[in-house]
Amino acid sequence: MKKSVNYLLGGLCGVLNGLFGSGGGVVAVPCLEKSGLEAKKAHATSVALIFILSMFTTALYFVQGKIDIALAWDYIPWGLGGSIAGAMLLNRIPNSLLRRVFGIMILVSAVRILLS
Repeated sequence: MKKSVNYLLGGLCGVLNGLFGSGGGVVAVPCLEKSGLEAKKAHATSVALIFILSMFTTALYFVQGKIDIALAWDYIPWGLGGSIAGAMLLNRIPNSLLRRVFGIMILVSAVRILLS
C-alpha cells in the first residue's frame, strides 16, 4: 500500500478507536494483511497499533473526566487473563480459521449494534 493511503487509514483507525474503543482494529487488520502481512502477524501488529492509540485516547478521556476507574478495575484482571489466552491461542490456530473467526466477530457486532 502507498504511504499516503497508510496515513489515511491510520487516521481512520484513530478515529474509530476514539469513538468506539479499539474499533480501529477492524480497519487495521485487513489493511495490514493487504500490505503483505500474514493473518497472525497482522492481528498482532494491529494490537500494538491499537495499544498506542488506546493509551493516547485514555489520557484524553481521563483529562476530560470521562473514565470510571472503579468500574474499569472490575474488568482489568479478567481482561489480562483473556489477553494471555488470546495471545497463546493466536499461535495455535490456522490463519484461515483466524480470518473466519474475525469475520464472524465483525458480523455479530454489526448485527448486535443494528438491533439495539
